[in-house]
Amino acid sequence: MTNVSTGWRGVNTDRPDLTGSDAGAALTQLYDAHARDLHRYLARRRDVATADDLVAETYLVAWAQRHRYDPARAPARAWLYGIATNLLRRHTRTEVNTLRALTRDGARPTPVEPVDAAAAARADAGTTTRLLAGALARLRDEDRDVLLLIAWAGLTPTEAAQALDIDPGTARTRLHRARTRLRTHLNVPENSHD
Repeated sequence: MTNVSTGWRGVNTDRPDLTGSDAGAALTQLYDAHARDLHRYLARRRDVATADDLVAETYLVAWAQRHRYDPARAPARAWLYGIATNLLRRHTRTEVNTLRALTRDGARPTPVEPVDAAAAARADAGTTTRLLAGALARLRDEDRDVLLLIAWAGLTPTEAAQALDIDPGTARTRLHRARTRLRTHLNVPENSHD
């Protein structure tokens, strides 16, 4: 259950009115409430510089399309993540190429370090990162979007569905399909915890 929060001037930051005379204040409150988490999500998907640009662009698009936001349909948080995810899709080709490059880096020799616990942990983390990056790159775009909105942005499946303007059942199906494909690629047993 989501609590309705209000900011200064009593603006509802969960489902604000973006068409009224306080639309600017409402968008400012949305920025204050969600920009940091949105940035963190985008930076995990891409990089900090791209996330900076995409967050700014998300709020520009939100302002330009504020008349299209329907508070009865979805909370503002989901709407903003939907805009950001659509903008991110423009960068999908680069994202997938980056993930594939990260996977190929596993074939390059790494400098020899003294074997200690820290070095072993870094090597294990690097191997896991490459495997996960390769597995994520192999997912269908729509499955990857749902998975990462839930895993990295912390949205619920219902919020991810609202963000992507799809049925909640479709979001759950895509999430299940993405998790199954990741388990298969990473050789994780089906009965393990998510």
